Amino acid sequence: MAVSDPIADMLTKIRNASSAGFDRVDIPTSKLKLEVIKILKNEGYIKNFKKTTNEGKNLIRVFLKYDTESKPIIHGIQKISKPGRRIYSGYRRLPRVLNGYGTLIISTSDGVTTGKKAAEKKVGGELICSIW
Repeated sequence: MAVSDPIADMLTKIRNASSAGFDRVDIPTSKLKLEVIKILKNEGYIKNFKKTTNEGKNLIRVFLKYDTESKPIIHGIQKISKPGRRIYSGYRRLPRVLNGYGTLIISTSDGVTTGKKAAEKKVGGELICSIW
């Protein structure tokens, strides 16, 4: 069955694997997914990731991160833009996630970046998701 929103599917797989206590999760690869995963790594939400192949399919293997009490670092992930309703924002009106404690991931003309970096560069774009 075809997935209508691959980014939401990826975020759901990460959220479910993290809450179930898995060490890793495999996600079908795409350029946009890879850029979102890189941001999650740079912001400290996941341990690491690597590109791999399984039965001829390209995958991204995401290694999940937990604190000292084995609780997931990712408390929540929420998709903002959906296939039927895209949400765009200028750099002056970018929403804050948990009053600055979370991270906003946005697709700009300069590529996929965090909300803070987009505001510094003074570029807006499509709001992909928020993570905390």
